[in-house]
Amino acid sequence: MPNLKPATPNDFASIEQLAKDIWSKHYVPIIGQGQVNYMLNKLYSAPALKKQTEEGQVFHLVLNEGKEIGFISVSNPDKKNYFLHKFYILPEKQNAGLGTTLFKKVFEELYQPESVTLTVNRQNYKAINLYFKLGFKITKVEDFDIGNGYFMNDFVMTRKKN
Repeated sequence: MPNLKPATPNDFASIEQLAKDIWSKHYVPIIGQGQVNYMLNKLYSAPALKKQTEEGQVFHLVLNEGKEIGFISVSNPDKKNYFLHKFYILPEKQNAGLGTTLFKKVFEELYQPESVTLTVNRQNYKAINLYFKLGFKITKVEDFDIGNGYFMNDFVMTRKKN
C-alpha cells in the first residue's frame, strides 16, 4: 500500500533523482534524449522545484514498503478544482495497481476536489489508459511551446466529481 509524505525542500534531491530515473526510462522513446534532458533541467532541478512550490504546487513523495518510488504535485488555486502537475511512479513499480490506489488516496482521502485536470503526452499510452480507467475524459488537444525548440504535445484531461 503506497503512502504519501509531504515533500519539503529537503526532499528536492530525491524528487530530482526519481524524475531522472523515471524520465530516462519512460520518455526517451517518446520525446528523445535531448528533450528529456531539457525538461529535467527545466522542471526538476532544485531551483525549478523551489519555484514551482512558490507558485503553489504541493509536492508529495510516494513511499511503498518504506522506499521512495515516485512523486506527485498538485495545485488548487480556487480550492475546488485541482490541477495534477506530476504523477510519477518508477517504471518497475507500475502495473501493480499502485497508480490507481495512489490516485484514490490523493483525490478521495487527502483532497476532495470537484474536478481534477492534467496534461499528458499524446503518445504516453500507458498513462492515458490509466487516466481513462480513473474516469478522466479528454477535453482538449494542446501543443505547449516549452522553449529551446521543444513542444509538449498533450491531451488535457479532466475528471469531474461524480
